[in-house]
Amino acid sequence: MEIGIVILLFALGLVLLIKGGDWFVDGASGLAHRFHVPELLIGATVVSIGTTLPEVMVSATSAVSGHGEIAYGNAIGSIICNTALIAAILIAVRPEKVDGKTFRTPVIFFFCAAALYLIAAYVFRNFSRIVGGLMLLLFAAYMVVIILQAKNAPKTITISTAGEEEAPEEESPLWKDMLLLVVGAAFIAVGADLLVENGTKIAQWLGVPESVIALTFVALGTSLPELVTAVTALVKGHGALSLGNVVGANLFNLVLVSGVSATLSPFALPQSKMIAGMNASLLIDLPVMLFVMAFLTLPALKRGKVTRGQGITLLAIYAAFCVFQFVS
Repeated sequence: MEIGIVILLFALGLVLLIKGGDWFVDGASGLAHRFHVPELLIGATVVSIGTTLPEVMVSATSAVSGHGEIAYGNAIGSIICNTALIAAILIAVRPEKVDGKTFRTPVIFFFCAAALYLIAAYVFRNFSRIVGGLMLLLFAAYMVVIILQAKNAPKTITISTAGEEEAPEEESPLWKDMLLLVVGAAFIAVGADLLVENGTKIAQWLGVPESVIALTFVALGTSLPELVTAVTALVKGHGALSLGNVVGANLFNLVLVSGVSATLSPFALPQSKMIAGMNASLLIDLPVMLFVMAFLTLPALKRGKVTRGQGITLLAIYAAFCVFQFVS
């Protein structure tokens, strides 16, 4: 394929990502207002599922075709990237207040799923169908809890400066919000695929080493939907939606991406990279994943907000993690 066509497809992928993210956020925020659901809840469910779909498809296909290490690395790497790069950029630019009651649910479910993941990795060194099934059960339980929370959420009433109740904003039709969600998610998925595939070809054409391609275009590419959606939400003033999207996407990377992959085709813990005779993933990747999520979420739950210092620290951790991947 000629390099000119590759560049055009790369540009098309970028346009689809940007427009898809714009429509997806509009649809999600429209649903939040319609059903009086906190934006953080919408971000941690509907938006997170939509932005995680490309990873589900990639990981499931990889597991079925016998490449379990891709399914494993995709989940862990995406969580680290989502937390220490995407969320870090967002809160470094614009720190947000956090509704602890709403934020607590996805955080608790994430660490429950992480505990199951650690047992499978450190004890059994294998991700069996039983583990996959338990992950999917956690996903189902999370969705039930979120739906119940949404049903019980108090409706918000806006009061004017004169002390009178203001008329609610005119809602867009339900079909339009749903269409924006579906088309936006499709654009994000196709755009991310075009961007990663053709970006990799451009890098190869420029003579960039394969290790750099894997660490940048491929690893970051699977998190592009989360990045585009989060930035779009931030620009539109829906910061809670973007933060909820990141935390929800991290949870779904464990319970949905890994759950579907292990259920379809069980896989063993990858052994391709060792450090001092120890599995590099057990020594570095999993501990980093846990630390960055704890560093992002636990202080936020305690203080009711995320701070710019957290964002800067997480970015430094991500930079150090990338340097380690290059030099080790």
